Formats: sequence, structure tokens, C-alpha cells
Amino acid sequence: MRSTFPPLTIWSLDDPITTGVAILLITMSITTWILIALKTVNLIWQRRLASKVEGFWHSTNLEHGLIQLGPSSNNPFYLLASRGHEAVVHIRQSHCASRQAEQPQLHDRLDFSDWVTRGLHQSIDISASSLQSGMAVLGSIGSTAPFIGLFGTVWGIYHALIGISSSGQTSIELVAGPIGEALIMTALGLGVAIPAVLGYNTLNRANKTVLSQLKRFAHDLHAYFVTGTRVDNKSHKKG
Repeated sequence: MRSTFPPLTIWSLDDPITTGVAILLITMSITTWILIALKTVNLIWQRRLASKVEGFWHSTNLEHGLIQLGPSSNNPFYLLASRGHEAVVHIRQSHCASRQAEQPQLHDRLDFSDWVTRGLHQSIDISASSLQSGMAVLGSIGSTAPFIGLFGTVWGIYHALIGISSSGQTSIELVAGPIGEALIMTALGLGVAIPAVLGYNTLNRANKTVLSQLKRFAHDLHAYFVTGTRVDNKSHKKG
């Protein structure tokens, strides 16, 4: 009779493939929880930054408003406002230079609004890529872990049946033990996949919320840089 706890017997099996599958699943599980923890902390920080946007609009000037948005490092809202301001400065300097030049340049065909929109879209694309970092890993783990665990089970059952046939004994005790240990691999695969799938869906929904806040801020910034005034929040609600 086996007295060892079934999951622990996996490490005592003389089968490198089964052991390798177990190590792979454990590594995937650790990676999943690390990514979930890091992304959760980052999203909490992003929400705190989003709460400072209103303070930006209550500032006396743009420089003071950028300070109100918080630290400039890895701050998507600060990046959005600064990129929009850089686009405004650049297009004004380019238009002044093109008037003095004999040959017009390609960017002269873009009007002021299009140039600001381009700068804001580039900033949003950068922030979206940062928010999506690590999500592909979570999605891959959630979709492949059950099949990896199933492969470990199939291989374990095959390995167990080969061992039983070579011993020449077919009692229920000899069959149930190895096969039960092999089935643990399927449970381990599901235990890795379920948190990864739930984490992916939850984080993806939170990322969409942050992107929505960035797009609303970009819309207000576009109106401010082009017209000099912010679009009233009431007009958003009516629209």
C-alpha cells in the first residue's frame, strides 16, 4: 500500500517526461501569479493617476497641469498631455520654417488638428502596448496548461501500464495507484489554467477601462490644443 501523498509520488517516479511536465506546469503557475500580482499593482497605480486628471483642468497653465498629473515616469496621462503639447509646438515651428523655405514639405499638408490628433494617437498606442504587456503570456498559459496536464496524464497512464504489463501482475491495487497518480497531472493543469484565464479576463477588462479614460482625456486635450478650451463634460453626457 502506498503511504505517500499522491502528488509527492510524481517526484519519486523514474520518468523524466512526467517530472518535466510537472516542473513546466509549476513554472507556469508561478509565472501566472507573478504576472497577476504585477499587473494588479500597476492597474491600481493607473487608477490613482486617472483620478488626478480633473486636477489638471483646474490648473492655471499647462506646466502646472502636468505637475498635477503626477510623476512623468510611466504615466500614460502625463505622456498624453506632453505628447500633445509637443505636437502643437512642432507643427507651429514647422509651419514657420516652411514659410521661409522655397520647397514645401510633406507635413505641410497636415492641418493643425490632424497633427495634434496624430500625436495623441501615438501616445495612446504606446500606453495600450504597455498595458497589454504580459497578457499574451497569461492567455497562452490559460489555453495550453490543460492540454499539457492531459499530456502528462496520458503519458503517465501509458508508462504505468507498461510497468504493470512487464511485472506480469494485474491486481486492482497495482493498476489504481499509478493511474491515479497520472490523473493528478490533469488536475494540476486545470489548477494552472483556471487562475490564468480568470486573471486574463479580469485584467483585460481593467485595461479597457484605463484605455477608455485615456481616450476621454485625449478628446478633451484635442479640444484644448485646437480651440483653447476644454469640451464641457455635459456635452459628453448629452452625446
